[in-house]
Amino acid sequence: MPEEPRAGLEEQRASLFAQLAAVGDFRPGSINVTYRRCGKPNCACARQSHAGHGPRYLLTRSAGGKTRSRQLRAGEVEKVAAEVANYRRFLAISEQIVEVSEAICEGRPAAAAARQAPAEPSGERGGSGQGSRRRPPRR
Repeated sequence: MPEEPRAGLEEQRASLFAQLAAVGDFRPGSINVTYRRCGKPNCACARQSHAGHGPRYLLTRSAGGKTRSRQLRAGEVEKVAAEVANYRRFLAISEQIVEVSEAICEGRPAAAAARQAPAEPSGERGGSGQGSRRRPPRR
């Protein structure tokens, strides 16, 4: 790949990194609005035409394979909604960074990539880094 398009891609990647730094506070999840019925037979919510008590705002997210929900107070809704929107921005920018980086990697010649690779420290042996366990002496 000629140097000019690659330089343009590197500028684009630097711009994306700057956008990523400007995202601000973020959190994963989504905000759901729910209405519920209390179960009292004489309450207005027991009527078929009534939507139920609410609205209740729940922040819902998946963590460790389980869905976690937390009810938001009235003053928190706008703040958390902005943080969730920032998380979506973070994901979109991250995907763009990956795409641009892949294009840069594809366009970079192999010899240049070898020059940029960090040198392996000399004198160190390979392996898992764990020695064998010593056995206690026999009694």
